[in-house]
Amino acid sequence: MKSVRPTSPNSRRLMTPQISRRSFLRRAAMATTILSLSPRSWAQVAGANSDIRVAVVGFGGRGSSHISAFTKMPGVRLVALCDCDRKILENAAKRFTDQGTPVQSFTDYRQLLEAKNVDVISSATPNHWHALNVVWACQAGKDVYVEKPVSHNVWEGRQAVLAARKYRRMVQAGTQSRSSRDGIAAAVAWVKAGNLGKIKVARGLCYKRRDTIGKVDGPQPVPPEIDYDLWCGPARKLPLMRKRLHYDWHWVWNTGNGDLGNQGIHEMDVARWFLGVQELSPRILSLGGRLSYVDDGETPNTMVILHDYPEAPLIFEVRGLPASKGDKNMDKYKGAGVGIVIECEGGHVTVPSYTAATAYDRDNKEIKSWRGAEDHYANFIKAVRSRKSEDLHADILEGHLSSALCHTGNISYRLGSRKSPAEMIEALKNDRDLAEAFDRMAQHLARNEVDLSREMATLGVALRMNPTTEQFIQNEAAEALLTREYRNPFVVPKV
Repeated sequence: MKSVRPTSPNSRRLMTPQISRRSFLRRAAMATTILSLSPRSWAQVAGANSDIRVAVVGFGGRGSSHISAFTKMPGVRLVALCDCDRKILENAAKRFTDQGTPVQSFTDYRQLLEAKNVDVISSATPNHWHALNVVWACQAGKDVYVEKPVSHNVWEGRQAVLAARKYRRMVQAGTQSRSSRDGIAAAVAWVKAGNLGKIKVARGLCYKRRDTIGKVDGPQPVPPEIDYDLWCGPARKLPLMRKRLHYDWHWVWNTGNGDLGNQGIHEMDVARWFLGVQELSPRILSLGGRLSYVDDGETPNTMVILHDYPEAPLIFEVRGLPASKGDKNMDKYKGAGVGIVIECEGGHVTVPSYTAATAYDRDNKEIKSWRGAEDHYANFIKAVRSRKSEDLHADILEGHLSSALCHTGNISYRLGSRKSPAEMIEALKNDRDLAEAFDRMAQHLARNEVDLSREMATLGVALRMNPTTEQFIQNEAAEALLTREYRNPFVVPKV
C-alpha cells in the first residue's frame, strides 16, 4: 500500500482506550497466534477445500446479478439473503424455497454477520452502506465482494482498505472491467510498452441518459415494507423528498454520488489503470450542473472533471442528456459513449465496453484490437480459496483509489459557484484540456436548448491534495467533505 492515511481527516492523533492487564494479555496472545499462522494455515479456512457459503446483501437491483452468478457457480452455495425491504426479501426467499433450496433471511445486516455458516458477503446495497459493509464483514471474519463505488466518501474508503489488510480478508471491488484480461488488460500493457508513445490525455466518458426524477411538494411516505432506519444506516435519516426511494438515491448527496460515482466509476477506474497511477491526483477541478430540468435530484447530470496528474491529465465527462433535444441517441467521442479514450502521441485507444479495446494511429486507422473477459465473481472466489490478495483482479485498494477520484471531483463541484460562459472561459484559460472539454460540453448543451448564459453551470473550486495522506491542502471546507457525520450505531470505525 503506497499510502496510509490518519484515522480521521481532521485528526493526526490516535486515541487509545484504557484496557486492563488481563485484556491486554488476551489480545497479545491472540495476536501472537494470528502472526504465527503459516500461509497454508490461512488457506485452511471455511470453504478453502469445500463449498464457499455466500450471503447477498441488497438485491433490489444490481444484487440480483450477484445471486444469479453465485447460484450457478460450482463449489459455491448461496446460504443467506439480507435486505431491509421485507417485500423484496420475502419474494426472493420464497423462490429458493419453491426450488427446494431454502436460504436464511435477514433484514438486519448485523444479525447476518453473526451467522457461522457464512464465509462471504456479497454487497449491492446503496453507496452509503458500502464501506461499512466491508469493515464490519472483515471484522466478522468474512470475505467481501462489494459493488462500486466501494465507498460514499474518501476517508471511509481508506478505512475499508485498512480493515481488509488488518483482518487478512479478500475484498473484491465490483469494477468488472478489471477482469477483461485478454481485452482491456492487454490493451493497457500494450500502451504501457510505448507502442503509441506517451499518453497525452486519459479520458473517461459517461454519456448515459438520465431523465428527471420529478419533483414533490413535501415529504413522501416510506413504503411500509421497508425498515427505513436500517435503510438509512450511516447516512442522515432525512424525510423522503422524492417520489421513489429505490435507485433515485443515486442523485442525492446524502446517499449517492451522482452518475460520476454510479456508472462513471467503471470508466474512471480504467482511465486510471492506463495511466498506471496508484494515488489520488494532486490537483482537482470540476464544472457542470443539473441542467435542462428542475427536480428533486441534487447531483449534476452534466459534468467535466480534471484530475491533473503529473504523468498526464485525466479528464472525465458526464452527460445525462441526449445528443440533442428529443433525440433518443447519446453523444459519442472517438467511438465511445460509456467508455474510455486514451489519447497518445502516436494515436489513441478506444475502450467502448467492459471487455474490448481498439488502437488507432493518428490517421484514425485501426492498428490492433483486443477482446475477452473472465468472470469477475469467479475471480473473487478463486482468491477466497487461495487466500492471496494478488489473485484479485480488483482488490479493494484499486476500488478505493478509483472511487475516491469520483468523490474528490464531486467535492470540487459542490464547493463551486455558478458562472457565466465568459467567466468559465477565463477561469479555464490555463487548463487547455479542460477548456476543450468545456467547449464541447457547451455545444452539447446548446443542442439540448440549454442557454448557459441564463441557466448557468457551476465552476468548482480548484483543490490541491496531498496524495500520500489523502488530505486537501489549506481548504477546510473540502477537508470536511472527505468524510461525514455517521449516525449511531452505523459508524465506520476510526481505529
